[in-house]
Amino acid sequence: MKDSEVKMLDEDDYIFIKALSNLGMSRNTATTMTYLMNVEEASSREIEISTGLRQPEVSIVMRLMCNKFWVSMRSEKKSGKGRPMKIYSLTAPVDEIISYYEDRVYKESQATVLAIKKLKVMSKQMSLTSSK
Repeated sequence: MKDSEVKMLDEDDYIFIKALSNLGMSRNTATTMTYLMNVEEASSREIEISTGLRQPEVSIVMRLMCNKFWVSMRSEKKSGKGRPMKIYSLTAPVDEIISYYEDRVYKESQATVLAIKKLKVMSKQMSLTSSK
């Protein structure tokens, strides 16, 4: 059996994950991104072990992050038979990823404020018509 060292998330990492989740990032995406910030590159299996996520969860997150061009993926052939191993690395700056969620939160809050203003105008119009 081959020995390998896999980094594990610490308490500071979990605080960072919670903050990302508060911005609207899914917990699985936040956990995976935090892990990738701490390593140069990692296989799907290393991500699973280090983050405690299951293989389908890692695959979904990696597909999302690849579609947004936040990570790069390469295949590495294992010795012997079997499918090549996928190796991922974070390519986008973390600030850029955080800005994406910041913009999303800002747009959502603007939409909420606009809806509240419309409701206020409508309620005033309704109260004027009902008082006649």
